[in-house]
Amino acid sequence: MKKGFVFFLIPLLLLGLLGGCGKGSDEHAYQIYYLNMDTTRIAPVEYVPQAQNNEQLAGELLEQLAGEPSVPELRHTIPSNITVNSYVFNGYSLIIDFSKEYNELSTTEEVLVRAAVVKTMLQMDGIYYVSFTVDSTPLCDKNGALIGSMNEDSFVENPGEQINTIIETTLTLYYASKDGTGLVPETRTVPYSSNISLDKLVMEQLISGPSSQDALATIPSGTRLITISTVDGVCYVNMDETFLNQNIEITEKVVLYSIVDSLTELPTVDKVQISVNGDTKGKCRYDFALANMYERDESLILPTEESEDTEGE
Repeated sequence: MKKGFVFFLIPLLLLGLLGGCGKGSDEHAYQIYYLNMDTTRIAPVEYVPQAQNNEQLAGELLEQLAGEPSVPELRHTIPSNITVNSYVFNGYSLIIDFSKEYNELSTTEEVLVRAAVVKTMLQMDGIYYVSFTVDSTPLCDKNGALIGSMNEDSFVENPGEQINTIIETTLTLYYASKDGTGLVPETRTVPYSSNISLDKLVMEQLISGPSSQDALATIPSGTRLITISTVDGVCYVNMDETFLNQNIEITEKVVLYSIVDSLTELPTVDKVQISVNGDTKGKCRYDFALANMYERDESLILPTEESEDTEGE
């Protein structure tokens, strides 16, 4: 059940004719999600497909995503230089393989394209997950983390809210030094959905690991952030048990304050409490009790070349 095809450029004179398809309300209508002209949000346009089965429907929906919408304020979702090499059904999942040009998308545009494609394809009967590959290689984010299978929850940051606007923020994150005894600051500009809380964004970025080869991740790969909330200046971070599988070459204090100092960079956070599967009875490793609320400690932060230059002046 594998089908490949190439999207061809459509003359502008024909776009008006094609854009009329699917107009009006119909019980068999689908929502095709397109990007706005500023590439900051996605929006649906109703479309009535002609396909008789899921294999035909997948191809038809992907063609619509690559074409121009009937709404002038919107643009095609899949850029014209990107080819859909194939799509494969695997049980309840749909795997879409894009050409290598997909990797050239900016981070912001890629998030929106991914959200629009997934939300469109999940309307198909029996399809509960969508995953992307690029030239047969599983899609990873800009930090090298595997994206994996996506469902509706992948683009719902808060109950009742869908991914909508993408904005950017600059975060300062703290990772371990190569010898595991100090904290190395890393400034990172991150595009994110306006629905997501900044404390959650900080933890997700921290879990994804450093981009520099001169720093080490403090949170074990695969750790899942279960819940996070900030109340009256205290950020409550709840992770699964994978968090306890720490790199013993990194000191316990560095692991703890990597989290605390990263979160207290936010103006809304003064203290941090960590729990594992909702339990605060244990310890971070040996000495630091999870039940405690920890304030910022900058004694472990190593000076950067930029800060040394500033002191020299």
